Amino acid sequence: MLPIRDFTPTRRFPALTVSIIVVNIITFAYELLAEAGGTLEQTFYTMGVVPFEVIHNFGPSVALSFLTSMFLHGGFMHIAGNMLYLWIFGNNVEDSMGRGRFLVFYLLTGSIASAAQVLASPNSRLPTIGASGAIAGVLGAYIVLFPRARIQTLLFLGYFVRMTHLPALLVLGFWFVLQLFNGLLALGVAQVGGVAWFAHIGGFVAGLLLVRLFTLGRRQNYWEEW
Repeated sequence: MLPIRDFTPTRRFPALTVSIIVVNIITFAYELLAEAGGTLEQTFYTMGVVPFEVIHNFGPSVALSFLTSMFLHGGFMHIAGNMLYLWIFGNNVEDSMGRGRFLVFYLLTGSIASAAQVLASPNSRLPTIGASGAIAGVLGAYIVLFPRARIQTLLFLGYFVRMTHLPALLVLGFWFVLQLFNGLLALGVAQVGGVAWFAHIGGFVAGLLLVRLFTLGRRQNYWEEW
């Protein structure tokens, strides 16, 4: 199940969402240069969140990694998938909160997501990177604000692929159940790299719980879809 677009209008251009996407792309270009120079692994360990360091050597540089890690990605498919989700769902959440609140919300849920991954594997020495946790927060907010919004979605049914329209509650609810299932399977398994499932879970739950706080006093959309 891959979302392609939604049909929920916004009142103004999502300048902050676009800006975050641009910063991620610029940072990814820097990663490509670091890879060419042989310093990419060092960059990930310096700018990514390393759970062991958070638990045993917490300080200003480790605290800063909760911010910088959100703009690093492990490859083209990693950043492409994340930016697709941010483009589809971020604009409406930004529109509902306002740019200033949305920025704080994005960085806060991303930090909470990293903290959740640290708690899930406190002795891991592998860096956690990616915008997935912050974007999961955006998804949590979207499912609260626009549960009935129509999402154009690619459904993969064995060898068959079908394009259809599904409610956000189903698309994002399925996404969260998948993260939860894989996260539970990963508990107690030695960390050898891969998906930070608990960052996704933590970010999504944070988005669910915080969205109403960040939309207090804001005029909400008056339409219903589906």
